Amino acid sequence: MSADRVLIVDDDELILKALSRILEAAGFEPRCYLSPDDALHAIDSDAPVVIISDYMMPGMDGITFLKAARARFPGAVRILCTAAEDFRVALQAVNAGEVFRIISKPWHQQEFLATVNQAAEAARLRYENERLTAEVQRQNGQLREINLRLEEMVRHRTQALLEGLIAALDYRDAETQWHSRRVSLFARRLAAQLGIREPEVTVIEHGALLHDIGKIGVRDRVLLKPGPLTADEWIEMKRHPELGWALLQRVDYLRPASSIVLQHQEKWDGSGYPAGLAAEEIVVGARIFHVVDTLDAITSDRPYRRSRPFQEAREEILRCRGTQFDPAVVDAFLSVPAEDWERIRLDVETVAVLAADLAEAPPASGDELLGALETALRA
Repeated sequence: MSADRVLIVDDDELILKALSRILEAAGFEPRCYLSPDDALHAIDSDAPVVIISDYMMPGMDGITFLKAARARFPGAVRILCTAAEDFRVALQAVNAGEVFRIISKPWHQQEFLATVNQAAEAARLRYENERLTAEVQRQNGQLREINLRLEEMVRHRTQALLEGLIAALDYRDAETQWHSRRVSLFARRLAAQLGIREPEVTVIEHGALLHDIGKIGVRDRVLLKPGPLTADEWIEMKRHPELGWALLQRVDYLRPASSIVLQHQEKWDGSGYPAGLAAEEIVVGARIFHVVDTLDAITSDRPYRRSRPFQEAREEILRCRGTQFDPAVVDAFLSVPAEDWERIRLDVETVAVLAADLAEAPPASGDELLGALETALRA
């Protein structure tokens, strides 16, 4: 292990030799200069741990030199060596942060070595602190990169799970898939209008997307029955919010959305199910869903009726303000331009058409798929 270098500046050659012998005997590697200018030119190559400077020198005093040395090589700890009558000036240098310690002339050898050892230890501690700080920053950067990759993996896997759940329900009820996608994007837009921020906006989007997932547990003869349901069949159908809630409890990152799934049939006035919750007992995501679900129901084709214009949906939602729907949510809905709702609907329809086309004639390569997507989005 190499010895710590100590740079010494003094215009008295005898003092330089004396200090050099003391430092060498103590295990240091001295570098001696008669001129402050010469010392400044050599400071980078010497890379000292400690700098010791006389105060009274021709051309440049010790405080000026140490200030320049600090700017040139800030890692070294600086010591001023001065006669007793110069202490007032020297203290100013200490207070200004240019000097770590002061050594008086003539010096006491043990006191001199103790001061230099303290300075060298301070330099080592500073260097180690800087090294550890840099290492922590480097590791933090790596952790941030890892976290970003993990977050991206979670997003991909979450989306894959959502797609799988919706696809599973789509096998039971073909209309559900695109209805769920529309209301999830409607809900996201309305949540933003209400001033809700991430991550809650995405939770609301997921809850709306999966609101009917519990219908997987409803028998086909009930779910797909073309006519009115009997009382017993209605009891079975009304279990789907609880079934959906129970299903999402098994998936950690979808659990926050489960309350929306559980409460998506509750109404502001308490007339909904399964718990008959009212007003703000219902989570805001479910209150948002109630409004956009009605919007989609009225403006979409259903097997038993044709779609109706947006204006009729708007009037119906306004009519049910304060009964079925949270008044504040209705007011936010009314403040969203109609073009926004129509744009979301058209975007989903574009994806639906593309999905149907791909199902009939799947692309042979990723490039063809990308081209099909770009064509659809430009249409």
